[in-house]
Amino acid sequence: MLLTVSGPAGSGKSTTAEGLAEALDLEHISGGDIFRELAAERGMSAVEFNRLAEKDDQIDRDLDRRLYAIATERDDVVLESRLAGWLAGDHATLRIWLDAPIDVRAARIADREDKSVELAREETEARERSEALRYEDYYNIPIRDLSIYDVALNTARWGPDEVLDILTNAVTSYRDESDEGKYSVDGVSYDF
Repeated sequence: MLLTVSGPAGSGKSTTAEGLAEALDLEHISGGDIFRELAAERGMSAVEFNRLAEKDDQIDRDLDRRLYAIATERDDVVLESRLAGWLAGDHATLRIWLDAPIDVRAARIADREDKSVELAREETEARERSEALRYEDYYNIPIRDLSIYDVALNTARWGPDEVLDILTNAVTSYRDESDEGKYSVDGVSYDF
């Protein structure tokens, strides 16, 4: 089983992916953790590293190549990243998109990173604009197109435990033999 959990910063991806992995006895792999590790190795914040990635496309491509390899070669994984659903494509058993209104996400990020909500919102919006342009340019991925996802959930409407319950139920009730078809991931160019 390969589950992907995608969504913007502050949507609850990490909390949910960790919970799903634990509940389903799967390995959790986080693209965000890998990205932050790469940033820390260079002595940069994620925002600074994101700015560098705008100038050096190899940063994104190296990260995405790693995630793509995991998605296409591994099993029993919850793969979490903004592009996980797109990178895994038809290899994924189920593709999940999490989101919440920007004000909610900014407050979550501010709390997590001990900064003002205003700064968190400004940085998050700048990061999302930058990433959307890069994903479209590199791979022809329209990141806000949710049609490839099997489940899309506004995490502001439920608490973390309820979100996990909803998604665990969706995954455990999934039956391959009754699956009439997932949306295919078309038009993407994996040029790493």
